[in-house]
Amino acid sequence: MTPCLATILDTTCIVKKFGWLLVILLLAACGSAEPVTLRLMTHDSFEISAATMEAFTAETGIPVEVFKAGDGGSMLNQAILARDNPLADVAYGVDNTFLSRALENDIFLPYASPELANIDDSLKLDDQNRALPMDFGDVCLNYDKAWFTEAGLAPPQTLADLVDPAYAGLTVVQNPATSTPGLAFLLATVSTFGENGYLDYWQQLVDNDVLVTAGWEEAYWGQFSAASDGERPIVVSYASSPPAEVFFAAEPMSEAPTAAVVGDGTCFRQIEFVGILRGTPHEAEAQQLVDFMLGKPFQEDIPLNMFVYPANKTAVLPDVFTQFSQLPAKPATLDPATISANREAWIEAWTEVVLR
Repeated sequence: MTPCLATILDTTCIVKKFGWLLVILLLAACGSAEPVTLRLMTHDSFEISAATMEAFTAETGIPVEVFKAGDGGSMLNQAILARDNPLADVAYGVDNTFLSRALENDIFLPYASPELANIDDSLKLDDQNRALPMDFGDVCLNYDKAWFTEAGLAPPQTLADLVDPAYAGLTVVQNPATSTPGLAFLLATVSTFGENGYLDYWQQLVDNDVLVTAGWEEAYWGQFSAASDGERPIVVSYASSPPAEVFFAAEPMSEAPTAAVVGDGTCFRQIEFVGILRGTPHEAEAQQLVDFMLGKPFQEDIPLNMFVYPANKTAVLPDVFTQFSQLPAKPATLDPATISANREAWIEAWTEVVLR
């Protein structure tokens, strides 16, 4: 017999000695719930200041355990496989290229956070509010400013420019089967040239000596002339790469050494979402975490940790972003359901044209 149970069974004696108030206190102690710790499932690129997460705990009394589950695709696979017994309470990092798969598998609970009022409608892709926009970034061509100045050649302004003989052998891209920016750039070409024209465009890129690497690091740090000993002055990267170059420079810079090509349709916009995992035993607490993550303090901590843009319009951008980055006015977009239905076929067709 447990001490609590023994005490409860002997209430007659206790009442006689100490009164009902003590009995009520004992019963409350026996039935008190364990403290809640929330688990946040995310991708390996997630970074946020420790002080920011500690602020949530200080405000709510709820600790948060961060569980990194590989890249965005791997994280989603794990969430789907464990949907009957979720691995976490909240998941962050599903993007618009995988959104339809997440929604089709019904892994998120609807939640209309009050912070949605501060998020632009263009970022809201789920009308049931199961996946709420957290941040966005644009995958764009980046170029080496000094290289083009010295060569006396104008930097490219459109995707079509890359197939001009003047730009032969200048561009490095990533494999869409193994790279997130590589996939985003492929989607930009589908959006710009259509399903009937994107493969012709890629054949022209091949004919113009495009270089393909497995991932972003090999392209940017291994082949891009502005960031390595490489000989390619054009690379697929991010609109936020120029401010990152300034921020991480060993010596202060007054000008970024690179620039992004942000003409209409040249960049593909990636949107990342946060959602409450269906089956969580802590739904109310999970809602508090989602509200906090969409709120201004957390959102303002995103740019210099993950070099993407906050979804919350009230968040103030750091100076290095406002001075050295440029957002495309009309990025390339595709419906998430269209991406989900065609992603593998597009990648396979690309592989046949570019790699075989």
